[in-house]
Amino acid sequence: MRTAEQILREARTIAVVGASRDRMKTAHSVPLQIQRHGWRIVPVNPFADEIFGERCYRTLADIPFPVDLVNVFRPSEDATGVVKEALAIGAPAVWLQQDISSPEGRALAEAAGVDFVENSCIAVVRAVHAITLV
Repeated sequence: MRTAEQILREARTIAVVGASRDRMKTAHSVPLQIQRHGWRIVPVNPFADEIFGERCYRTLADIPFPVDLVNVFRPSEDATGVVKEALAIGAPAVWLQQDISSPEGRALAEAAGVDFVENSCIAVVRAVHAITLV
């Protein structure tokens, strides 16, 4: 299993499940910061057509190209379902944001050989390790 730092350094395209249009929510500000540092952010939100200047997809299965990482901004009780969707599209890594965890999701990811991070903010990891793609 790769570390959070390794996953982020090697990712280029990140699907963000639960991306928000609301600029006051971390589900907006965190992915926007990651985008500003060079990653392609693919928002997944069934109630929006566009976020971060990118087309928004209703589900992970609707994304017509591969993603390197699925970043999750949904409640812990939804996380296992999102992990299952990420496995179904062949995502090599799943990252549950700070305060989100799923023991069942971790077990599923590990059994599938998929890297898994939980209860960790992708923006904090980016900042601590000074990772940028631009």
